[in-house]
Amino acid sequence: MTGHFLQTALLDVTESVRSRWFLVYTLIFGALVAGLFMFGVTESRVMGFTGLSRLLVTYIQLCMAVLPVFILITTVRSVAGDREAGVTEYLLSLPVPLPAWFWGRMAGRFLVVFLPVFLAMTAGAAWGWYRDLQVPWNLYLYYTLLLVALIWCFLGIAMLISALARSADVAQGTAFVVWLVLVLFMDIVLLGVMIRQQVPAETIVLIALANPLQAFRTAAFLLFDPQLVVLGASAFVILDWFGHAGFMLYACLYPVLLGTLSAVTGYWVFRRGDLV
Repeated sequence: MTGHFLQTALLDVTESVRSRWFLVYTLIFGALVAGLFMFGVTESRVMGFTGLSRLLVTYIQLCMAVLPVFILITTVRSVAGDREAGVTEYLLSLPVPLPAWFWGRMAGRFLVVFLPVFLAMTAGAAWGWYRDLQVPWNLYLYYTLLLVALIWCFLGIAMLISALARSADVAQGTAFVVWLVLVLFMDIVLLGVMIRQQVPAETIVLIALANPLQAFRTAAFLLFDPQLVVLGASAFVILDWFGHAGFMLYACLYPVLLGTLSAVTGYWVFRRGDLV
């Protein structure tokens, strides 16, 4: 079982590395870090954050904008496309257990997505250390955990979509709609409409924090702005409910749980459904 799992994960990693999207994906995040250094982000000062602290804050916000839609589109296309082309049927005709195939594909895709993002951030920290800049290791470690949580969450959602969809086109369209819905729930206009309808503030915050993108974004702000001034009055509700440390823990655990639940549901649908 373990051997089949590792072989499936290695197969997915090999296929991804050979594809063009992986090269573009790696270049994007490498260029982001290089661009942040080039435009002097490490030399700027905002609310007391200087050097690599400012770079990490900016980088994590860019990751939040790029990673979710990229993970959804590429992952559902890969898994659903293999099934539509009959590749999945061929692989499962070999002595490969269903759990090993499903979870191996997810683990391989996690490595392929996580490593370029992590290595780009690590390269930025190493370059700053080489230039005698103070490296904020607490930010570096926590943002690494946030990236793990974000990637795992959207990989789980993508695996669920790919298990439910009958074709690669349907899977890709559904993934894009899911991303739009999550972005919509981050929109201040939607929250404004809910406030005008006199929805209790606690309910609004609860709905907003059920969105993994919003939880990720708020956690990124929390280290940059411990009082969450940028969120206005909703900051009082969040900090009263969770506290500073509690919300940092929530922002890491909730996306992982959501991604795991989505992936388990996707595996259950995949196992009970028609594989071709």
